[in-house]
Amino acid sequence: MISLQFLLTAFVVVVAPGTGVVYTLAIGLGQGRRAAFWAALGCTFGIVPHLAAAVLGLAAVLHTSALLFQLVKFAGVAYLLWLAWQALRGGGALRISADRKAPEPWAITRRGALINILNPKLSIFFLALLPPFLSGAPESATAEMLLLGAVFMIMTFAVFVLYGAFAASARDMILSSERAMRWFNRSFAAIFAALGARLALERA
Repeated sequence: MISLQFLLTAFVVVVAPGTGVVYTLAIGLGQGRRAAFWAALGCTFGIVPHLAAAVLGLAAVLHTSALLFQLVKFAGVAYLLWLAWQALRGGGALRISADRKAPEPWAITRRGALINILNPKLSIFFLALLPPFLSGAPESATAEMLLLGAVFMIMTFAVFVLYGAFAASARDMILSSERAMRWFNRSFAAIFAALGARLALERA
């Protein structure tokens, strides 16, 4: 069940840059270590609905229902484009600025959770990732999937916190340069827009 192969597979998936990583880095750079912690927590909680969908079999429904998949997908695309706009506009939630007031932890956590909740591929990902590592006993399959999912979430949180701490450590250097702040704001906006475009091209 919780084998070395599973841990390595999960670690590779978690470490790979994605929307959650980009969001946590942006928050760490723009608002510091504490804010990055809440961003990591939000991204981790955003996994819960997809894990539940995989355990309950709803991910298979999402996979076979083109309309449902498209609805969730384009909601996710719209949200990523909104985040791109927030990185560009003055006073935006993701804009890096030396004189901005940090938002409430709840707002940071909520945005991080929505990033993952509105990604329909995560449910299908869990449906594909977890079953190969189950023992094969039908009576314990649900408990085993929940345990593996919990381990995946713990790894996600730990890695994202490290990403955020790394970004926060570079915060002072970034804030001391107007040019660097402009470059990072534009870069994060472009990355979120690109991730939105990639999600728009995804198929169930």
